[in-house]
Amino acid sequence: MATLPTMIAIPAGVVELRDARAGADGKASSRSVELLSYEIGRTPVTRAEYDAIVQASSAASDEASLPAHPVTWFDAVRWCNLASDAAGHERAYLVDGRRVRWDVSAAGFRLPTEAEWEWACRAGSSGPRYGPLAAIAWSAADGLVGAQPVAGKAANAFGLFDTLGNVWEWCWDYADTARYGDYRSLRGGGWADREWSLRASVRRGSAPDAVLEDVGFRVARGRVGEPGALPGTEAAQGWSAASDLARADVRGPRPIGWTPLRES
Repeated sequence: MATLPTMIAIPAGVVELRDARAGADGKASSRSVELLSYEIGRTPVTRAEYDAIVQASSAASDEASLPAHPVTWFDAVRWCNLASDAAGHERAYLVDGRRVRWDVSAAGFRLPTEAEWEWACRAGSSGPRYGPLAAIAWSAADGLVGAQPVAGKAANAFGLFDTLGNVWEWCWDYADTARYGDYRSLRGGGWADREWSLRASVRRGSAPDAVLEDVGFRVARGRVGEPGALPGTEAAQGWSAASDLARADVRGPRPIGWTPLRES
């Protein structure tokens, strides 16, 4: 069997998500998300784990423990489905060209929602990060020129490594369907980022087919919804397809630079 990521059981709980996007009143907001238990990767997916699933030539020994990067969001989704096949799990994703649906009742590998990612990253902490930056994250302060082997800094209280620093990690959620079309969310910060980007609440977005040198991914797993949801009604772990569509429904004059998501 192909090498698969080591998964850590994450307990159910409630995470407070800060939303820096302005609402109708021009102010940022926050929301509480109640999460079911799930599993998440102990580290970002490594080059060795990635190559084993896509049947690429094996990574050199000095690269095998690096986070797989650069990886597009679509690459990550395809890898999740192939890893599910290898492990005998139901595929979490239904892929039709650029359209991807998440079967929230499937037990296969998938990308975490932003709420799952932040809850796992915080591991019970409430500050900007779960420990001193130098102890937990590879960042610009280390003067690096590239990604470092995973698990080289201290783990958080859940036993997860590199949730902050090393490489940014793709999440399932759209970054903002009103402003940025089909851009997807990234969390965690990378090896060249400064301390203000390496915080549990910081989010960034990019196109799902963008090739970004400092971007990898971490996988989640677990059934978190009921089967048979109709397209556009799926919801789980702080994410809602209906909310995505509602935010993209921009009426009246469109602010300069906004490109609302338009699904065919």
